Amino acid sequence: MTPLPKRKLSKGRRDRRRAHQGLSALNLTVCSNCGEMRLPHHICPNCGFYHGSEVVTIQKEKRSS
Repeated sequence: MTPLPKRKLSKGRRDRRRAHQGLSALNLTVCSNCGEMRLPHHICPNCGFYHGSEVVTIQKEKRSS
């Protein structure tokens, strides 16, 4: 048989052990070119600009109707 705990863990002790599992909110900044929210130190996924210069050319999707 495997060993079992002698006493029930209290909710406080159980929850303190799981305290590091909580999610934190993303730190977003405003793109200086298009105004969309983006991650800091990353290329803007909406317009492809970084520090005022275009790094990646983003092609807009064409919808056929």
